[in-house]
Amino acid sequence: MLTVLKVLVIMSLVATVGVMFAGMLGLAKSEPGAGERSNRLMRWRVGLQFTTVMLFMLLLALSRG
Repeated sequence: MLTVLKVLVIMSLVATVGVMFAGMLGLAKSEPGAGERSNRLMRWRVGLQFTTVMLFMLLLALSRG
């Protein structure tokens, strides 16, 4: 169980960082609609970040108990 949680935490962390960089690169572009796409990606980042933190807290709780 702990191994699965560790893998999930790592995967969600990588996804969060990937979406964050994609959103930042979108902000740097001056294409039409790039701002809307970047805004949508940043909202995804917030959700992924929340998921990552919750999984990490669950991992810590289960590994201590």
